[in-house]
Amino acid sequence: MNEILILATPELLDYRRQWLESLANEKRFADNTLTAYERDTRQFLQFLTMHLGNPPGLTDVHTLRTADLRAFLAQRRRDGSGSRSLGRHLAGLRSFLRYLERKGLINAAAAGAIRAPRQPKSLPKPLTDRQALEVVSTQAQLQEEGWIAARDSAILTLLYGCGLRISEALSLTPADLPAAATSIRITGKGGKTRLVPLLAIVLDAVARYKALCPFELVTDKPLFRGARGGPLQPAIIQREMQKLRGALGLPDSATPHALRHSFATHLLAGGGDLRTIQELLGHASLSTTQVYTGVDANRLLEVYDRAHPRA
Repeated sequence: MNEILILATPELLDYRRQWLESLANEKRFADNTLTAYERDTRQFLQFLTMHLGNPPGLTDVHTLRTADLRAFLAQRRRDGSGSRSLGRHLAGLRSFLRYLERKGLINAAAAGAIRAPRQPKSLPKPLTDRQALEVVSTQAQLQEEGWIAARDSAILTLLYGCGLRISEALSLTPADLPAAATSIRITGKGGKTRLVPLLAIVLDAVARYKALCPFELVTDKPLFRGARGGPLQPAIIQREMQKLRGALGLPDSATPHALRHSFATHLLAGGGDLRTIQELLGHASLSTTQVYTGVDANRLLEVYDRAHPRA
């Protein structure tokens, strides 16, 4: 912290500390976001010290112009930050400056006037049908313990067969997946609830895991357990997927979340309509789901290039 003390007046640094504490304690921001916002504002204060020729105080922040903010973003770009990082830098600064404005200390108009850098469109990278089926099969699992292999297979089958996020799969309880279920009710982001049909292959994979699991599966407790019986952490499945990538020769883009992308892409390729896929994925906006039309178009072009005699 000694390095930071010379970058701004004690008063400004104290407000910055209060802002970060409010994000952590009141707004419950994720640790990664807090770390990023702390770093972004620290870099901004370092920039202002050089830009102004002295450690900035509240008066300097109050008189900030959009040109000053653009100069900071330009420096970050020269230092190697891409558009996504620059967007986050700006989001962190806006949050801090608006906090000071709500306190009646500054005018944050400059932060509101500057546009975030245009973000590049990145298409999801789904697995092929064959790759997805290989990943979810019990035989592909690398765990020696039979029940753990069955567990991993059941989770990956839920991601691909129902389009679940990994957090959604790991929050399921035995009551959510009774043996005769034909659908599953999922509570996703923002508390949005959706109903997803259950394929026989999903039920079979879950039943296999339940039969082999050595721990008592209490109705209202997590269905999927760690090796010692506690709730399973997402990092465990992510590591297993990483091992599967190596064993099956899959690209780095083959992650647990890629199975959700594969679910949507394969449904669309099979004739599913966007509105239905939107509901199954739990997307609040159709525009979020429309990204899969780009994925499907790319796959069609690849097939065309490989198969058409005039391609």
